[in-house]
Amino acid sequence: MATMTPHDRLRQRDREMIPKVLLRAMFALVLSSLAIVTYARLTDRPLEAAPPADVAVAKERLILLYGDMSGSARVLDPNGSLIADLPPSEGGFISGVWRVLQRVRTQHRVALDAPVRLVLWQDGRLSILDDTTGWRAELTGFGADNLAAFARLLN
Repeated sequence: MATMTPHDRLRQRDREMIPKVLLRAMFALVLSSLAIVTYARLTDRPLEAAPPADVAVAKERLILLYGDMSGSARVLDPNGSLIADLPPSEGGFISGVWRVLQRVRTQHRVALDAPVRLVLWQDGRLSILDDTTGWRAELTGFGADNLAAFARLLN
């Protein structure tokens, strides 16, 4: 009977920690996912998770967003009138959206200070749309508190 080297003991321990059945199941899951994505791309399946395009606008407002790294944010109307001046404890999400918007606009090489549209749809969704880049964010997916932060700006 041969003695086991430390390397052989580690190899045996690793085999016991990750069962072959689990490895095969994970491999099957990855292959299945790739097959589904490949099928969807080759057959031009529509994006099922995209918001419906035929919903009417219930309320809309043009706003200018400004923020900083501390999380504070300022929101103005297109005439420059102050809508909200939020400290970091209240403006963090709005400031985060402003940073994303700045990055997208920089990538598209368009004006950084153009207004965005805050749109409440008839079905209850709330969105931000940037007409200069085509970027949009569906705010409903970011949680009730973040949704409420932007919903207050519509009034």
